[in-house]
Amino acid sequence: MTGSERTYTDILCDTKDGVRTITINRPSKLNSFTPHTVRELTRAMHDAGRDHEIGVIVLTGAGERAFSAGGDVSVENEDTFTGVDNAANAFDNIVKDLYREIRDCLKPVIARVDGYAIGGGHHMAYMCDFTIASDRSVFGQNGPRVASPAEGWLVGHLWTVVGMKRAKEIWMLCRRYSAAQALEWGLINASVPAEQLDDEVRKWADELLALSPTVLKLLKRSFDDSLAPMREQLDRYRLQELINPGFYDSGEQKEGSGAFLEKRAPDFSAYR
Repeated sequence: MTGSERTYTDILCDTKDGVRTITINRPSKLNSFTPHTVRELTRAMHDAGRDHEIGVIVLTGAGERAFSAGGDVSVENEDTFTGVDNAANAFDNIVKDLYREIRDCLKPVIARVDGYAIGGGHHMAYMCDFTIASDRSVFGQNGPRVASPAEGWLVGHLWTVVGMKRAKEIWMLCRRYSAAQALEWGLINASVPAEQLDDEVRKWADELLALSPTVLKLLKRSFDDSLAPMREQLDRYRLQELINPGFYDSGEQKEGSGAFLEKRAPDFSAYR
């Protein structure tokens, strides 16, 4: 069974002329994702990577408002963060499984961004090989603002894209960046008017489809292998358990997610 033949609840898959498009289909939630959504994305990416008819994979979100607003805060709690009795089910590890499929498929993966790419949606976009955005797109992280404990190489990967100073600014200040700023910083590859976005993505895909697939695989693996030592080092331990093992019992995470859902500013002063 291929990614275009499976039945999914949270995503859509479409294939046209050698390009598999995988779409997060939760527009009413700004394409935010649950663990279930990410597992579906991982299966679809796995299938696309092994389909010999597919040369390029496009990852996008449904509608015009968002590529993805990241993890669905309404389901983020200690159980989803930690995986309860099985660490493999932790949100962080499930997301890393998706990024492993993006790397291991060895086919070019293009993030097609229209609208918000925030939090997990943002690092999902910069983990892809290329990012093509509409000029109305907005980028940024959200973890410190909602006390969502991102860590490890999915955080560290950003400095390889934009440099250490800018990566720390993006992750630690939770500012929002326009497509023009993202293009200037090298966070995305191209920015075009929204009505030209599909044509631009297709243009990049067609250029890639005209090239040697084996050489593209060699190049992608070479870039990826250069970052392997960083991933291996950061996967040896859980930083959150070293820095604050009582995080979930302290109320800090609940204050962050609660403030977000209640549309108020969080007060983290008690947790410094």
